[in-house]
Amino acid sequence: MEWLNYHHLLYFWTVARLGSIAKASGELLLAPPTISAQIRRLEENLGEKLFSRSGRRLVLTDAGQLVYRYAEEIFSLGRELTDTLKGRPTGRPLRLQVGVADVLPKMIVYRLIEPAFHLPTPVRVVCREDPPDRMLALLAVQQLDLVLSDAPMGPGTNVRAFNHPLGDCAVSFYARPKLARLYHKNFPKSLDGAPLLVPTESASLRASLDQWFESRGIRPSIVGEFDDFSLLRMFAAVERGILAAPTILDGEMRREYEFRRIGTVEEVRARFYAISIEKKIKNPAVVTICEFARQEIFRS
Repeated sequence: MEWLNYHHLLYFWTVARLGSIAKASGELLLAPPTISAQIRRLEENLGEKLFSRSGRRLVLTDAGQLVYRYAEEIFSLGRELTDTLKGRPTGRPLRLQVGVADVLPKMIVYRLIEPAFHLPTPVRVVCREDPPDRMLALLAVQQLDLVLSDAPMGPGTNVRAFNHPLGDCAVSFYARPKLARLYHKNFPKSLDGAPLLVPTESASLRASLDQWFESRGIRPSIVGEFDDFSLLRMFAAVERGILAAPTILDGEMRREYEFRRIGTVEEVRARFYAISIEKKIKNPAVVTICEFARQEIFRS
């Protein structure tokens, strides 16, 4: 493997930026012959002539212009890295990479992430949806800043990461008006035999619902199981069944999707977590997400 000598690149970049070896010598505190020798080594390594002479002036060749553009970006990123670690503003958008569990309602995901856009520093958000094991693998190699999930990371996971509870809320049952009228009376016993659309067994809410039904002796008719909450909601919208959703979505469920609430169950809780590789979160966007969730979204 061929390695680029960044000291040589720095000498070249300084000469190209200042326009002469003499000026670069003053900035780098190196003798002109030393700088000239290092630039020749860089040219030999790259197999390209980087400078040509025009009278007493050094002029970048076409290859030199290309190398200079790369060097500008390399050393700019180096300065940004140093500034970021020291907490200084960099002028570039803060990149926030979020892994999202499919089972989470997208409106809640939006509510969780949206406050990050109000930071003084511009934020660029990248959202990914993958199976939990894939998201944790990306988190481990720092390709994600956090994972938003409905369940904490299990103790048997090989990834060294930390669970940050964001909050929880009750769960309500919703349906389109015709179905809602049928099952609203005598809730929750009315759910016995009722057509129900539920998350798959990979969702923590599914386990909580199953336990609650079992404790109440209720046997709904499961007509559909879904990994994705949005798809589940679409089937409920065409009256294929009743769905359970976090009660904090009550306004959206009624207003935007024209569902009616059949009843609420306080004993069943929808829980939300941020998972990160940091025990004490430092990323300002992640800090904002966690604080807003606890203080505003899930405030009792």
